[in-house]
Amino acid sequence: MRTLYKEFIVATLFILLSSMIIAFALANTVYFAFTKEKVDRQNVAVAEEIISSVEQTHDSKKAAEGYLDTIAKLGYQMVLVDRLGNMKSFGDDFADSTLSDEAVQTVLNGEVFHGMRNFSDRFLMMSHFSNKLENTVGAPLQLEGESYGLFLRPTNKMLFSDMHMVIAGFVFTIAIVSIVGVILMTRKLIRPITQLTEATKAVANENYDYELRISRRDELGQLAQSFHSMQKQLAHNDKARKTFINNVSHDFQSPLMNIQGYAELLQSGQPNEEDYQEYASIIDREARHLSSLTKQLLLLTSLDQGAYPLKKKRVCINQQLKEVIRKIQWLLEEKGIELSYQLDECYITADEELLLNVWENLLSNAIKYTNESGRIQIICRAAKGNIEVLIKDTGIGIEKAHQEEIFERFYRVDEARKKKDGTGLGLSIVKEIVELHGGKISLESESGEGSSFKVFLPE
Repeated sequence: MRTLYKEFIVATLFILLSSMIIAFALANTVYFAFTKEKVDRQNVAVAEEIISSVEQTHDSKKAAEGYLDTIAKLGYQMVLVDRLGNMKSFGDDFADSTLSDEAVQTVLNGEVFHGMRNFSDRFLMMSHFSNKLENTVGAPLQLEGESYGLFLRPTNKMLFSDMHMVIAGFVFTIAIVSIVGVILMTRKLIRPITQLTEATKAVANENYDYELRISRRDELGQLAQSFHSMQKQLAHNDKARKTFINNVSHDFQSPLMNIQGYAELLQSGQPNEEDYQEYASIIDREARHLSSLTKQLLLLTSLDQGAYPLKKKRVCINQQLKEVIRKIQWLLEEKGIELSYQLDECYITADEELLLNVWENLLSNAIKYTNESGRIQIICRAAKGNIEVLIKDTGIGIEKAHQEEIFERFYRVDEARKKKDGTGLGLSIVKEIVELHGGKISLESESGEGSSFKVFLPE
């Protein structure tokens, strides 16, 4: 299996190899364009200097050979060739002592032989170090009235000075340390990715408590923190999903059992007229409850999936609130609740039906949890680019411990609220609709003193 660790190492080695190839090609270009000609001229100058010294200070062949032998010890390889082709070497031997007749004849005719400049090998730039007689410079030498050819090149020991060896060692050490460093660094980088992979597998198996031990301050550390946040959110969502299923099952099961039970009583033919009416009333109420719950679930699912088609138009908020007040007027009168309102003329571009759902839910909750002879206040006004709607009651209120979860689905604070014939979906639907319109909702409440819901919608 291909791993990121192997791919990173291979990529690093490939880059290193490519760099070496490019550097070698560039070095060859520079060598053949400039350096080779320069080296040839320098060695020609050395050869001519030696020949000048021999011709001026040594009048015998033997003395000249002694002088050439001394010069060779300074780091040169030399060959003296006469007209008959006889050769005498000074210094280290050449690996290949073959020399073309054309080269010998050129020098004996008084011309300079540029072997270094014209020599080529399959190793390109490395031909500079080739220990062949062809890879030399040659110049004519007059000694005892005879013409000779002196062929010369520096020894490879001279070319590879101590400083060159230090630099070569330096480069080699850098290469080795770089490769080892990349391997170690890659292993360190891959370790947290491997841990994240294991954590991902654990989460895929619904193990949301898998401990991820990555403490870094770089991008991988940020990724680990994000993963941890996702892990917590998934755990929360999983718990909410299971709770949601349990609540839905319970909320459907209870009315269904009631309907089934009272339907069986009706089918038995035993109840009198009064009981018959009572049983039919209970079945009707439970059926309406199921219908309401189903509609709310469908609406909430559509809002969650972004599948609800928003039909936006110009909506007058104060008119909507007045319409809702007219609908629930009988409930207010039945419980003797005092209603006061201050509704400024406010317009917003929104889905009229959804917003109507918001006001109906909030007002019905306010009436439901406000005791008889209580008070409800409604305020609608424009403030700082927003439409602000306040619905305040003097009902039973909500304890602070429950206020953060009051907008969760099926969340009902206590038994007193569960008996109010609610589904536990109203406030979650309100929150979804408000946020879908780019707004927000807030709650201020004290247990026993009432609640105040504020809805902010962008104007």
